[in-house]
Amino acid sequence: MKKIFLLAAATFFAFDATAQTKVRNEVYYTVSFPNATHHEAEITMTLTDVGRGTLRVRMSRSSAGRYATHEFGKNVYNVRAKDLDGEELTVKQVEGDVYEIANRSNVVKVSYTLFGNHTDGTYASIDASHAHLNMPASFMWAEGLANRPIRFEFVDIDKLGWKVATQLKNEGANVYSAPDLQYMMDSPTELADVKTSYWDLVNTNGKKQKMGIAVHSDDDQATVDNFAKMVQKIVLEERAVFGEQPDYDFGSYTFLDDVHSTNFGDGMEHRNSTSIVDVADKIAGNEKYLLGTYSHEFFHSWNVERIRPKSLEPFNFEHANMSSELWFAEGFTQYYGEMLLVRSGFNTVDEYVPTIAGLINSVTASPAPGKYPQTQMSRYAVFTDAGVAIDATNYANTFTSYYYYGGATALALDLRLRSEFKVTLDDYMRQVWLAYGKTGKPYTIPDLQAVLAKVTTPKFAAAFFTDYIYGVKKEDYQALLANAGLLLQKAQPGKGWLGRVQSKPSNGGLMITGSTASNTPIYKAGIDAGDIILKINGQEAKTATAFTDAVKDKKPGDKIAVSYKNRTGNHEATIVLEESPAYEVVTFEKAGKELTQQQKDFRSSWLSSKVK
Repeated sequence: MKKIFLLAAATFFAFDATAQTKVRNEVYYTVSFPNATHHEAEITMTLTDVGRGTLRVRMSRSSAGRYATHEFGKNVYNVRAKDLDGEELTVKQVEGDVYEIANRSNVVKVSYTLFGNHTDGTYASIDASHAHLNMPASFMWAEGLANRPIRFEFVDIDKLGWKVATQLKNEGANVYSAPDLQYMMDSPTELADVKTSYWDLVNTNGKKQKMGIAVHSDDDQATVDNFAKMVQKIVLEERAVFGEQPDYDFGSYTFLDDVHSTNFGDGMEHRNSTSIVDVADKIAGNEKYLLGTYSHEFFHSWNVERIRPKSLEPFNFEHANMSSELWFAEGFTQYYGEMLLVRSGFNTVDEYVPTIAGLINSVTASPAPGKYPQTQMSRYAVFTDAGVAIDATNYANTFTSYYYYGGATALALDLRLRSEFKVTLDDYMRQVWLAYGKTGKPYTIPDLQAVLAKVTTPKFAAAFFTDYIYGVKKEDYQALLANAGLLLQKAQPGKGWLGRVQSKPSNGGLMITGSTASNTPIYKAGIDAGDIILKINGQEAKTATAFTDAVKDKKPGDKIAVSYKNRTGNHEATIVLEESPAYEVVTFEKAGKELTQQQKDFRSSWLSSKVK
């Protein structure tokens, strides 16, 4: 610790020419946790060579990997500034997250208290066991200094028994660095008694890379090591898709994982690491459940971290970042994240088919995909990507997640490429990687179309993007899945259905609490959020199961009488039941259908391991 403090002193206060050269244009943070039990950190940001005048420092309003705004400034207080001599400088809060400092010195030290008590991939969490730091949620920064190198000193973690897990570069002891603000903001850091398990992997270009997991959980080392071996299988299977791994900065990639039952589940991709937050007691016994997030997030180290949409370059931390390409960046990743668990041997085909059905239902059983293309759903991320709203929305009719919309598109494209062109979605992703990921050139949607034209034909690519990316046409999933010996069929054939109903007991009945979907019988009967259901078929509606009880023995075409009230008075309605539009997917074997050799070969080519 003494050596660290001497380094800090040399950085902040030395006046000789050598020291000034070392620290020129550097941003230096010191971080301590004297009140970790009550979720606080004390942070000081030292800026040199800033010149005299007004200096603007701020917290971010958005975070790399998130697309909605998040008011991180609300958890920062006790903001102060001093000059080189320790004299107080005037600090004026001009916006909720922006401060102006009347600077009369060439060196400014800005200090503040950070509160964090929400463990996920977006926010910060601090307690006696750890400090889980998403950088935009944790660190102020100075406007106009984004290109300066950055260093961090974690000054008191040894006495807390914490180690540092991060993609930041270790400069010795507890000092870490980033080349600039963009990299720093993309470098989540876990300070805890983490258990690590690393392995060496030689990339296809011959370069050795250090891969590993750093886990904060109630598991022993043997469990962590065994889980790391499972993660290795996923790493190799994903590399097989692209033919190579990226050249990770500093030659390493780390999965940061915080596992606890009080967490808020999340996974957040970053350039050379991923921040995974699992809601589980521990890893042991939950390995298979936890691997899905690992699979999804690691695929992002190609798709979105390096295969970057132009709309997100550079990422702006001052407002929401809108992109029309999230159907590809997130949706195609969603498809691969689940499918590769089958190739890796962790899920069987029978375990995978419900996921396929979920993707298909997302675009066939919901109203929004019939009206809005996935480019528009991608732009909705500025509202829906963990965005916070207290007023009601009509998302039941206007939004379908770009994760699943894009995932369903990836599924269909993969099956079509295999059946129509004898190529695969892997081939397409590999060409996108070579053209835009490996080269670092941001892409646009026309660029994605041009690559598809190269893999197939210009005519096919143009029609595909017109119909399914810019348009709302839907694929013939039944025919496509049949190629692999999978049967798409109605999930509840011949059974009465009125739609999904959200309700709670209120004022002597059941109050509808969420918008009803426009393709449901209950919507067509004129019932919506705020209506209070009094009776169903003459029976008082008291419990949340009243609707399911009323339809359990009904068929499509049967009618249900409903009495309800709202601000306009008491009303009667008749709900004419329909058949649910939801599908299920089963293997031909489970359906009692014979699987041909051609179907066996197709399925094997699609879902078998590609690791050589």
